Amino acid sequence: MENIKSYVQQHKDRFINELIELLKIPSVSADTAYSQDVIDTAEAVKESLSKAGCDYVETCDTPGYPIIYGEKIIDPNLPTVLVYGHYDVQPPDPLELWASPPFEPVIKTTNIHPDGAIFARGACDDKGQMYMHVKALEYMVQSNTLPCNVKFMIEGEEEVGSASLAWFVERNQEKLKNDVILISDTGMISNQQPSITTGLRGLSYVEVEVTGPNRDLHSGLYGGAVANPINILAKMIASLHDENNHITIPGFYDKVQELSAEERAEMAKAPFSLEKYKNALDIADVYGEKGYVTNERNSIRPTLDVNGIWGGYTGEGAKTVIASKAFAKISMRLVPNQDWHEITELFTKHFTSIAPAGVTVKVTPHHGGQGYVTPIDSIGYQAANKAYTETFGVPAIPVRSGGSIPIVSLFEKELKSKTILMGFGLDSDAIHSPNEHFGIFNYLKGIETIPLFYKYFVELSK
Repeated sequence: MENIKSYVQQHKDRFINELIELLKIPSVSADTAYSQDVIDTAEAVKESLSKAGCDYVETCDTPGYPIIYGEKIIDPNLPTVLVYGHYDVQPPDPLELWASPPFEPVIKTTNIHPDGAIFARGACDDKGQMYMHVKALEYMVQSNTLPCNVKFMIEGEEEVGSASLAWFVERNQEKLKNDVILISDTGMISNQQPSITTGLRGLSYVEVEVTGPNRDLHSGLYGGAVANPINILAKMIASLHDENNHITIPGFYDKVQELSAEERAEMAKAPFSLEKYKNALDIADVYGEKGYVTNERNSIRPTLDVNGIWGGYTGEGAKTVIASKAFAKISMRLVPNQDWHEITELFTKHFTSIAPAGVTVKVTPHHGGQGYVTPIDSIGYQAANKAYTETFGVPAIPVRSGGSIPIVSLFEKELKSKTILMGFGLDSDAIHSPNEHFGIFNYLKGIETIPLFYKYFVELSK
């Protein structure tokens, strides 16, 4: 451990400057105006992997932006770690809210980051966290301490849905064969208390349309005599939860697994202040499914939320009209074992069945993804926990994320291996927002911790 610490201290200025140069390239995958910049970033990642010690690196063409693949195979009989990351970034808009230009990285100190943080788009998500793995490999190669094989798969479309990644994985299963997948694209509780994301929720996203009369009607002449699609839609949506905020769709909970008392107890160790949570949101009280605390409601339980609702006249002044149509967008966050295709079908069947005869209902699925969970008794989790414990001085806490990363379930389906989410970012790092940043402490601590994961994973695999 002292060797990696001294190596990081000796080379930290170079590590920081290399990351800054990478952050200067505006690799915005969502905007074709930046297409060449995205490709330039891919080439920069390719070069960095070669310099770090990969014996083989290639640019893999896809229907979209290229994937950079690299590997260092020291012994086919040893375990193989596959590192995933992405080199594309979110658009920087709105530019006027940035304190400094998004692609002109600057280091500033903050209350949370007294050692300084790099402010730039992509600093935390995901260039900084991805580059930790490159520098960790450099250390292991230079010190001759790499204990197993390593492969890298760094893509350029994560911020736009990873369509080409699925295409690539399906066609390169042998090339990507591994024993565990390692990703740093998540966060941890604090710089004093590390955590490991062990679960991600799936997603089913739909749009509903309720149609009544064949045209908008005068609310005086027709009100009370025909079904009002907006009124009906509001009642239908309200009926989707009962008095305990339990979702009423038949079969919705059939495959939901209750967490063990042990895992719920481990999750409860995470520092959490309900009062601070309420104050931060300026709300008088929390609201959710009966029988679960806040950190369980937003992570280990499925949900159904209306994301948008519209219909009728919404302009200035009054227009007394019964709208012909009403619409809503609805998302359902799902827990592992809930199949998003099946849930979409259950929703469609139920929502159509509860409509009164005076209206017709159309449900349009938009997109979705499966949930994911890594057991806390898995070798990968145990290795990550031992690594965090050694560098931070305290064990990591397992946490379930309320968000969704569909590629993780894709990896398990296609590559048959578990993913370990070793994040080093913080909730306050403003990813996807103006003034995104990544702490120098977090960046260097990640480089220190990652080689220990390799060490303990190999030891526990014997």
